[in-house]
Amino acid sequence: MLEDLTTAASSPTAWPAAYPRGYAVVDVETTGLARDDRIISAAVYRLDARGEVEDHWYTVVNPERDPGPVWIHGLTSEVLEGAPLFQDVAAEFAARLEGRVLVAHNAVFDWQMIAREYARARGEAPVKQRLCTIALSKELGLPLPNHKLESLAAHFGVVQRRAHHALDDARVLAEAFRPSLRAAAAGGLRLPLHECRPLTEWTDRPRVAQHAGYGGNRASGWRPSRKRPACPYPNPGRYAPGGRLKQGMRVAFSGDTSVERDLLEDRATEAGLHVATSLSRLTSLLVTNDPGSGTSKVVKARQYGTPVVDEAAFGQLLGDVEPADRTDG
Repeated sequence: MLEDLTTAASSPTAWPAAYPRGYAVVDVETTGLARDDRIISAAVYRLDARGEVEDHWYTVVNPERDPGPVWIHGLTSEVLEGAPLFQDVAAEFAARLEGRVLVAHNAVFDWQMIAREYARARGEAPVKQRLCTIALSKELGLPLPNHKLESLAAHFGVVQRRAHHALDDARVLAEAFRPSLRAAAAGGLRLPLHECRPLTEWTDRPRVAQHAGYGGNRASGWRPSRKRPACPYPNPGRYAPGGRLKQGMRVAFSGDTSVERDLLEDRATEAGLHVATSLSRLTSLLVTNDPGSGTSKVVKARQYGTPVVDEAAFGQLLGDVEPADRTDG
């Protein structure tokens, strides 16, 4: 089936009318994964409706703090010290995103980092929808050994030149996205598009320790300030793998996540799910990016037979939560 889709995608006779008119393939490198980490470089490849490259753009960004894992991204404090601040490139970045679907590998992470930077700059990124290429590869049934960008690139014969360099990672993803998009169009598949919500609720907290040369103390620390209410729906039972989440299901989280835990839990609550702090026989689903770990929640999930999904899959499930039955109350 996959070979049929890929072959047909080379010259589709009809393009789905519901598909977006343009895409912005994005990659950002950051100082880390926490909510107060910063973008240090960003790249955008603009593609037309059929995935052809229109142009590309790249910038480094002064994060006003220590650059983090230099051994990964290669951007030292000396390189970044003379770079523009995010607010200086925000308008140009926005122009590259305007009117397009944001495409990224693990898109929820890139989107949250971008949304936080615009919140700090007292603005909003002009992005309404995002598309995760991990989710798209799953929809296409690509025979990948894992969900790394390098595996997706290798599948389509795309050569990586500088891994963890935003411009090259965006190029690689754009080249891998094009055949993926055409295969989806040829097969009449619905693209896994998800709403992008700007970050509008946050609190300032001063960063005490700053790296020398990054310009003093700046506000950081961005998180939703609202308190999650109790779930009003009864627990309908366990999640059935391959099915939909249903309002009232009890969801637990374990381990590190790309999106800050508070935001994930708030999204689950807004969807009508019950966020559980521990795992029991009543838990409907465990979300973890490391199902092989020995955390107490993972161990209990194995004992109880609780279904387990990773963060990316959970993000997809949140987009289509089944309403609770209206027979109670």
